[in-house]
Amino acid sequence: MKKSFVFFVFLALFANILSAQTRSYKVAVFAPLYLDSVFSNSKLRSEKSIPKFMTPALEFVQGAVIALDTLPLNINERVEAFVYDTKSYLQPLSWLMKNNLLDSLDLIIGSVKDADFKELSDFSAKKNIPFISATYPNDGGVSQNPFLTIMNSTLKAHCEGIYSYILQNHGTDKIFLLKKTGQQEDKIAAIIKALNEQEGKSLLNIQTINIDSTISPFYLKKRLDSTHQNIIIAGSLDENFAKNITDAAYSIKKNYPITLIGMPNWDGFKIFSKKDAYKDFPVHFTTPYYNAKTNWYNTILTTEYTKRFKTKPTDMAYRGFETAYLFTKLLLKYPDNVSAHLNDRSITVFNDFNFRPVYSKKSSTIPDYFENKHLYVMKILNGIVSREW
Repeated sequence: MKKSFVFFVFLALFANILSAQTRSYKVAVFAPLYLDSVFSNSKLRSEKSIPKFMTPALEFVQGAVIALDTLPLNINERVEAFVYDTKSYLQPLSWLMKNNLLDSLDLIIGSVKDADFKELSDFSAKKNIPFISATYPNDGGVSQNPFLTIMNSTLKAHCEGIYSYILQNHGTDKIFLLKKTGQQEDKIAAIIKALNEQEGKSLLNIQTINIDSTISPFYLKKRLDSTHQNIIIAGSLDENFAKNITDAAYSIKKNYPITLIGMPNWDGFKIFSKKDAYKDFPVHFTTPYYNAKTNWYNTILTTEYTKRFKTKPTDMAYRGFETAYLFTKLLLKYPDNVSAHLNDRSITVFNDFNFRPVYSKKSSTIPDYFENKHLYVMKILNGIVSREW
């Protein structure tokens, strides 16, 4: 009896010590799910299908939930996960913040944009809570928020990646920047110009050609060199512009060696998904995401996603999984300063990231945010996307 009593006292003391050492972390995932719009009294307003406009956010959340469900924890670690609909009528972001319901969070993950992005960023800066923007390729005008991390690289970062690729691989080739009139197009040209003149003079010989109407093969031939490799940077996010440039380049590719580099959204254009549209003519673009889908994280996500939803995970599910897994692990490892350890190479899921502080003013000592600067150069060839660099 005495031995049993001592044993149970020991267990009670051990449990109390363990409980005192266990730290609980609160992770919240924010996405525009529009649940109040599509549900009525817990039933779908339309029994046929879920509306397409809510599908990307839903898939992101599904991937994030699987990551949090399968995340291995030590005996003294505990993670509480919450999912918030940023388009909720009853509990919008402003209401959640006003009622201090988010104050105890340790990590904010958002697949959000525009006003929701700005609101969460301002809140993270005010409360010193890391905010991971997973899908929005924009800084939303945010400044001096060292708690904001942008995973999906901005247009400026893509221009930097394109310039770096050309500098390292095509520095002696003929380089042309083709653009049309437009605010974004002017921004792209200004970024590349600034990169090329960092040392006070042009490092690469980049010729800018303004095109305000449909470009003809004849017009393009007059500018290119048939005896040298011609690098064309197509500086526009417009699909019609992309088609016009590619059509012209494709028609003269036999006599004029051309490497065509488009913008990061070009992989979403239908014209490049057709196998016979531009036969044996590669079109390049940059992206922060390249997943070979060969590691065990892919196996975990695919297995769980298929089991739960009877289909294979989408790109958004992959992003949700990666974001939740990677940054929750960083939170567990560095609970008091996640931002200082964003590039911990011991924790890698699908992609390589290179997070760097961004300063809008050279005199500033506080980063505006941290941004992923690691980009892959991909090529679309005969409708198939593969990694180039």
